[in-house]
Amino acid sequence: MHEPGSLKRSLNLPLVVLYGLGNILGAGVYVLIGKVAGEAGFYAPMAFIVASVIAALSAFSYAELSARYPVSAGEAVYIFEGFQKKTLSQIVGILIIFAGIASSAAIAHGFYGYMIVFFDLPAAHVIIGLITALAFIAAWGIQESVTAAAILTVLEVAGLLLIFFTSIDAGLDGRLAANSATSGVAAAPNLTSMAAWVGISSGAFLAFYAYIGFEDMVNIAEEVKHPESTMPKAIMWCLVISSTLYAIVAWVAITVLDPTSLSVSSAPLADVYSTATGRSPVIITIIGLFAVVNGALIQIIMASRLAYGMATKGLLPSFVSKFLGLINPRTRTPVNATIVVALLIMLFCFLLPLVSLAELTSYLVLTVFSLVNLSLIKIKRRDPTPVGVKAYPTWLPKLGFATSSLFLLSQLSLKLMS
Repeated sequence: MHEPGSLKRSLNLPLVVLYGLGNILGAGVYVLIGKVAGEAGFYAPMAFIVASVIAALSAFSYAELSARYPVSAGEAVYIFEGFQKKTLSQIVGILIIFAGIASSAAIAHGFYGYMIVFFDLPAAHVIIGLITALAFIAAWGIQESVTAAAILTVLEVAGLLLIFFTSIDAGLDGRLAANSATSGVAAAPNLTSMAAWVGISSGAFLAFYAYIGFEDMVNIAEEVKHPESTMPKAIMWCLVISSTLYAIVAWVAITVLDPTSLSVSSAPLADVYSTATGRSPVIITIIGLFAVVNGALIQIIMASRLAYGMATKGLLPSFVSKFLGLINPRTRTPVNATIVVALLIMLFCFLLPLVSLAELTSYLVLTVFSLVNLSLIKIKRRDPTPVGVKAYPTWLPKLGFATSSLFLLSQLSLKLMS
């Protein structure tokens, strides 16, 4: 029996893995691979690899914390348990909510980029219609919404594999050299040069956005069966699968289209498919639409659950908590929180362009990663070997804190100097 007004534990390991993958894949490679190529040039695959290493270090911390504290408020609870400061916990929770909102807004822009391949519709109409439909699905029920996300995730993976297998021959046949010769594309700088590494670093910062998603998984922990064992496994599986797919797709993309062409494309993978095969990109464009829809749906689920979790744990003002902490008795979902999140996503969509939204999301998430790693270090000092939880070596969160902090500071410095 479930308590009245409580969330329903109904998600198993495969569903949680597909939920996380759907968020990671849809939010990144379908939308931003061209922008990453614009920064890193022919070293775009390396930018994805650098980003994956930075994300992986923090993923171990999230895996352990999700087993220690399997609750829907995720990072907000982790920070409170580590620092014992309610205000800091509130700030972190709000940062993650806004990171999810900014990410969804970026994805909505990406959806419009693929949609205009078929229909020349006003951006405002498309975005409002998309977010409204996704908010309805998210409020429908966790089993239903995550199952829908899982189906879309299978399509996303199929689309990336389609890109790889249909484009690899074109790349190996030397299409890249032909593109470079005809378009005047500059050769990649030597990997030992400062220019190359500045480009890789800038590209990795954008590519890091493509790995955002595994940390969102912890906010559905209260709806997962056996979260102490399921959550860590799901986080690791998601990171391994997404890193592999990103590396091979990024490599294929830059062997088919030069970085300049990729960077100006509103639907980069559709253009890669079309160039490699000589066929209309209808199939990959449709899959791209589903992919970005999935990413936005999962971000709405995450942000609404985090807002609900913070409300029920007294981490928001009382008048806000009363509204956001309500569970619909029929759907057993936080409907009020879902509506508020959807409205804020629409607002962000009309305030900021795609790249700015992706950069904002990365700044927010890297800040939270630094704090979460630091929090786990403090928790492990008090309780190094919790019962029933796999505890990772302390050097992992220390390295996660160092890399997240340095990456954030380096990008802020580059931004200020540019």
